[in-house]
Amino acid sequence: MLNFVWPIFIIISFVYAIFSGNLDSLNSSIFSSTEEAVKLCLSLLGTMCLWNGIMEIANQTSVVTKLTKLLKPLMKLLFPEIKENSPVYQEISMNMIANILGLGNAATPLGLKAMKSLQEQNIDKTILSNSMATLIVINTASIQIIPTTVIAIRSSLGSQNPTSIIVPVWIATICAAIAGITATKLFIKMGK
Repeated sequence: MLNFVWPIFIIISFVYAIFSGNLDSLNSSIFSSTEEAVKLCLSLLGTMCLWNGIMEIANQTSVVTKLTKLLKPLMKLLFPEIKENSPVYQEISMNMIANILGLGNAATPLGLKAMKSLQEQNIDKTILSNSMATLIVINTASIQIIPTTVIAIRSSLGSQNPTSIIVPVWIATICAAIAGITATKLFIKMGK
């Protein structure tokens, strides 16, 4: 669908710029936008590399095991179907930790890996298991203590105080997680 919509928007923009006499403005905006996009990508790439490296180091040490043990009571509550010694616990924990650190780009591959493991344990491969649905909700709500990606974007765009969004992000993500998990658990109970 987007493959159809975006080209139409671009063509309409060009046609409008030609007929309204703003072709020079269109040209300058194209070049300034591409420059800003490259700067944004480079700043995000640096942040992603830093935090992905930290997550990889944490994965190689006992930190992940300790954090997984710390999250175990919450994991038992959220994912009662998963066996305690399952490696999926660690995969879901890594996903949750990446989300808590605000590493959405690092959390996505970790979430996909956990989802793949959950699908392997799923009895009916055509329907999401309760654990899979819960993981999707938690990953989407993504409680963030340090919203590094948003801070990096705000910083690269010249914000005077890029960290001023931390408290609103805490409130929004906690409310989203509570609402999402509550709705998921209600739907799971209704489905039984």
